[in-house]
Amino acid sequence: MSQSALSDLKVVEYGQFISAPYCAKRLASLGAEVVKVEPPGVGDMARRMGPFRDDIPHPERSGLFLYLNMNKLGTTLDVANPRGKKIFLALIKDADILVENNPPQRMEELGLDYPHLREANPRIIMTSITPFGQTGPYRDYKGNDLIAFHTSGMAYDTRGPVADPNAIPPIKAGGRQADYTGGVLGAAATMSALFYRHLTDEGQHVDVSQQEALAIFLRAGILSYTGYDPSHIRRPLPKGPQPIGGFLPYTPLPCKDGMICFQSIEEYQWWNFVEIMGNPEWAADERFVDNTTRRDNMDALYPLLAQWTMQHTREEIYHAAQANHCTVFPVNTVEDLFKARQLQEREFFVELEHPEAGPLRYPGAPYKLSETPAQINSAAPLLGQHNEEILCQRLGYSPEELAIMHQMRII
Repeated sequence: MSQSALSDLKVVEYGQFISAPYCAKRLASLGAEVVKVEPPGVGDMARRMGPFRDDIPHPERSGLFLYLNMNKLGTTLDVANPRGKKIFLALIKDADILVENNPPQRMEELGLDYPHLREANPRIIMTSITPFGQTGPYRDYKGNDLIAFHTSGMAYDTRGPVADPNAIPPIKAGGRQADYTGGVLGAAATMSALFYRHLTDEGQHVDVSQQEALAIFLRAGILSYTGYDPSHIRRPLPKGPQPIGGFLPYTPLPCKDGMICFQSIEEYQWWNFVEIMGNPEWAADERFVDNTTRRDNMDALYPLLAQWTMQHTREEIYHAAQANHCTVFPVNTVEDLFKARQLQEREFFVELEHPEAGPLRYPGAPYKLSETPAQINSAAPLLGQHNEEILCQRLGYSPEELAIMHQMRII
């Protein structure tokens, strides 16, 4: 196996839950050594979040923790304790990167903010991922994924055009968009800082705002607001089933075995789909003659489309549309992903054995590097699993000192 792209890098992760662990996970999959620092006794809060393997709540069976922390070494450390802080700074002195998502004020109180860490290691790259960033009036506000999502403006964009913008509230997309987006952009920004250090031998502080991480995706809304009449953003649509986006139809439709989504950006795509449906008489109705009239009469059009699609399977519609140059695609479930030939061929899912959770399949890296491929070699660490390796073998503490620190809850 070829050497991984980041195999010479040493990363310390001092974070909780998703954003910082996901950032460090992306670096670990490219070969960086990541030492995850967790609070003694309780560990990362993600350990207490389900779903749990076999529905048994256990800090070593959390699906979220297992997913976020593959390829990492795990140690426990109370950095608020003077001795614990000393050990933490020893790790920083030997590290290239620190990834963290703690409140800025908390890092300052601990004496672990960037000015202090730079004294310990002038070449350190410190990546901080927080709801609002390290500066500005909101920097010390408490926040989470829900707050970052809504303050980013993304919630209004998620719902798409609606019949009555004043009556229908904004909605949050599923999952934890701000946490994961903040993490992946944090990894990208860290790589930029690493490249800069390669040229100058200087570290720097990478400041990631989760609010801004989502706000950059509001391309249509920002363009409409800055370049056009702002009221265009809130233009009402007719009542009834609503399309996604500005092209009609562009909406999920039910089938015999699930859902498909049909998008007709070009007029020929719509008429090709009409041909697939057998040229029903209703398609010649003046309400459906072009994109504008179809949009204005979506409440009448949707049930007519659904009546036909429900007589067929996703595969039947998908392949017929593909052969007839229509933009139709199946709406996949998680089960569909595991069965997908495309993902199987690319070996996207990998299986790892965990001492407590057992064998599980995980999503792998979403990219392929021809010369330095990503590798997933180990399951998430048990709480404090690598304390002896990190503290004794690397930092020179004796087993007796390790036992004492454990008794004092420093580790």
